[in-house]
Amino acid sequence: MSNVLMMNPVRLGNQDPASAAAVKDTLHFSDGSGPPRVVAHPERELPPGGVPAYLAARRTGARSFVLWADEHRRERVATVVTQSASGGVSTFQVLGAQGELIGTIVREKVLRGRGLRTRWTVTPAGGPDMVGYKGRIVWWFVWWLFLPLMAVVLVFSVLDGTPGNEGGLARGPRRIRWRAGGRMPLEFRSGGDKLHLHAPEVDWRLGAALVALVRSFSAVKWDASKK
Repeated sequence: MSNVLMMNPVRLGNQDPASAAAVKDTLHFSDGSGPPRVVAHPERELPPGGVPAYLAARRTGARSFVLWADEHRRERVATVVTQSASGGVSTFQVLGAQGELIGTIVREKVLRGRGLRTRWTVTPAGGPDMVGYKGRIVWWFVWWLFLPLMAVVLVFSVLDGTPGNEGGLARGPRRIRWRAGGRMPLEFRSGGDKLHLHAPEVDWRLGAALVALVRSFSAVKWDASKK
């Protein structure tokens, strides 16, 4: 059985004003032995220019996150920093609590990198590259074929307003399967936005950072708030 990571699986309602300053987003982990448990609280890390500077850098593909051990920011689990972001290719480092390298994640935007699909390369420190492509070619072909209909579906999806249904059926294929040495160590499934860690040697902190990054480039854009 695979370990599973997911971000914000439960939408919270109105919170106690006393906890307004706490980190709201959550990353949950499940190994199948019990209910999912919160293992980290992701939060964007703002540069000296604050929110405007972060959003400006974000448009180039840059991201900066902290994964906190608790909602009150008492201890870091990991940090995601951008090494470079230009031309549709972004390179991120995932660092541990002491600044040690956990792994590197590279996102190559569709038609900007090395293929017709968005490519994600995950490299654990001292480990092999794990390469994944967003969606399958056949489903992308079907999606483009019915693109005019998708525009109508998108309007109804927006009017629907159901949490977690951003874009609905109009969204392009989002499943990602990573391959390395004939194995599939990682798999992001669009149903429930869950990352499955099929290889037990993959550091869950690297998986948590990957979930936060993938979700930030999706319709959710959890780190794009103007406040």
